[in-house]
Amino acid sequence: MPWRRYLAAGATVSAVVAALRLTSVDAAEVAAPLLLLDVVVVARFWGTSSALFAAASASAALSYYFLPPSGFAIGDPDDWIAFVTFLVTAVFAGELASRAERRRAEALAGRQEIERLYQELQAAFDRASEAEAARRNEQLKAALLDALTHNLRTPLTAIKAGVTALIGAGARAGASPLSSEEQRELLQVIDEESDRLNRFIEGLSRTDRAEPSQPVRLRAVRPETIVRAGLLRAEPLTRDHRVITLFDDLLPAVSVDAAAMTEVIYILLDNASKYAPAASAITLHAAGDGDGYVRISVSDEGPGIPPDLVERVFEKFYRVPVREPHDRRRGGIGLGLPIARRLVEAQAGRVWIEPSPSGRGTTVAIRVPVAMQAPEEEPAALAATMVQ
Repeated sequence: MPWRRYLAAGATVSAVVAALRLTSVDAAEVAAPLLLLDVVVVARFWGTSSALFAAASASAALSYYFLPPSGFAIGDPDDWIAFVTFLVTAVFAGELASRAERRRAEALAGRQEIERLYQELQAAFDRASEAEAARRNEQLKAALLDALTHNLRTPLTAIKAGVTALIGAGARAGASPLSSEEQRELLQVIDEESDRLNRFIEGLSRTDRAEPSQPVRLRAVRPETIVRAGLLRAEPLTRDHRVITLFDDLLPAVSVDAAAMTEVIYILLDNASKYAPAASAITLHAAGDGDGYVRISVSDEGPGIPPDLVERVFEKFYRVPVREPHDRRRGGIGLGLPIARRLVEAQAGRVWIEPSPSGRGTTVAIRVPVAMQAPEEEPAALAATMVQ
């Protein structure tokens, strides 16, 4: 209530005067600054009206107790000047202090309002971000589903075609039966595509495991056989490119799982043909790498991979930004290279990307150990690729 503030303001003036009287201070030069300070303090806490009441009370106290003669009479003209000066200063000081306090309170209220508006804006932004994230998530799910469908359909189509041919040959009346060699080739296709499908599903769910769930079957295989087996499988993908194969003389056999390494070569050819322009060259080069290793590389003339991303492309589901395949139907999901690395490392090898100084083209290199024994007789599926 206002009267309580006035009472409190008057009480502060009385307290200052009492303290001065108790300490035997009767000089106006000492009392005036203290009373003026009291007015400023009152203005700070209780506002303008209380400060004006304190200024009037302080002026009366100054006149009564500290300006001669005692009482409200002022005899010396200089004391009148001091009294008026004090009164005006007290009034202005009280008003200025009160106004500064109001400005501070308004600034505080303004800051609180800004914080409230910011919180509302942040909440609205979060809601919008969640909606955008949900939209992008749906797009990602759709792209992932399309890519999975593509990668699963390819081996399933080959398996279905092989099974249909085998069933149809025995079911159609009058149809010429398949020869043992033809049946063996179809069964070999079904077996290879089943293994490929199994490796893809395994890599889809467990590319970050340290060890594969199925042990690799290491044996001595010639690098040329692996490369040509991968080329044969990837022939439908590379038919629009110029494929160049380079083999150093007297290449030793390597100790690998032939089917797994063929899958690796296929993955690298798939990537190269996917991003390199039609009619451009894809080069496969096998050479001795010293220290008991053979190096196989696949190079293309595509857009290349930035040097700072040559390791990230081996992360599961990572794809280089703004790098789209020439054929939109062949979009991947970022699993080929992680699967390839896992397969190679399971055979004590290493795979990496060599950045191109010009920023164009990509070279993926594989390093696998040399076999200690001579290569065994090649399986039919791999040996067939040796025929020119």
